[in-house]
Amino acid sequence: MIGRLHTREDSGLRLDRQLRWWHDGVLVEHPNIIRAFNAGLEPADDGRFILRFGRDWCYVEVEDAAYAVTGVDLTQDQAAFSVRLSDLTAERLDATTIRLEDGVLTCRVKQGRAKARFSRDAQYALGQHLEPSGAGVILRAGAVELPVPNLDPSAFTS
Repeated sequence: MIGRLHTREDSGLRLDRQLRWWHDGVLVEHPNIIRAFNAGLEPADDGRFILRFGRDWCYVEVEDAAYAVTGVDLTQDQAAFSVRLSDLTAERLDATTIRLEDGVLTCRVKQGRAKARFSRDAQYALGQHLEPSGAGVILRAGAVELPVPNLDPSAFTS
């Protein structure tokens, strides 16, 4: 049986809300393929997402977040945080983009062009540095306090 033919516009690839890859409705389970898909994903200029393999590429459907935050690190000067992403890159965390959605922290990455969901471990690591402060929430990085305007301070009181 011949499988369905695809184009760059209609690749049959989808990244679901749980950051699982699917092809034509079948879950992709091979770890090396998942790693390659994560590493090849990038935001396109028109708001869609492209999956690249060398010189070949196609558009993919991304249901929610395009990346997972797999780790959180305090920068060497302890004045900011960086996030490690599922595409094996790292970048500085913009605290002003942190949100809580259905109990999971998210942030904007790739120069604000994509959403990332924190893994359980990364959320716990960042949560150790979040504190209520006055009417808001701050992210403490050493002696630096970074405002986190999109988090409700009532979530930090019992």
